Amino acid sequence: EVQLQASGGGLVQAGGSLRLSCTISGIGFDGNTIGWFRQAPGKEREGVSCISQGKQYYLDSVKGRFTISSDNAKSMVYLQMNSLKPEDTAVYYCAAASQGVAPKWETDDYDFWGQGTQVTVSS
Repeated sequence: EVQLQASGGGLVQAGGSLRLSCTISGIGFDGNTIGWFRQAPGKEREGVSCISQGKQYYLDSVKGRFTISSDNAKSMVYLQMNSLKPEDTAVYYCAAASQGVAPKWETDDYDFWGQGTQVTVSS
């Protein structure tokens, strides 16, 4: 059974930092894409970043502020978020895609999802 669990969200002031963690079980990293998505109230879920075969991909609005990384030995994927802005406020999800070529930005591209973790950035 594939399971993903996101954690690390919280309340932070604008300009602050948070590190999200995604614990993954039941699926390896080889050939797979792990992505981070977010969904703000009243908005569609959007892809923020993904990692596949050691390559990182980012949504334009988070480039230079967010960093995705993986620890294969621990089956963990992280999203370091710096210089946070109020518009980064959302529920953040991690997801795994077992087929296709990265980058993947569509929710339909992903087969497995974790529960979300709330990130709130105050101004």
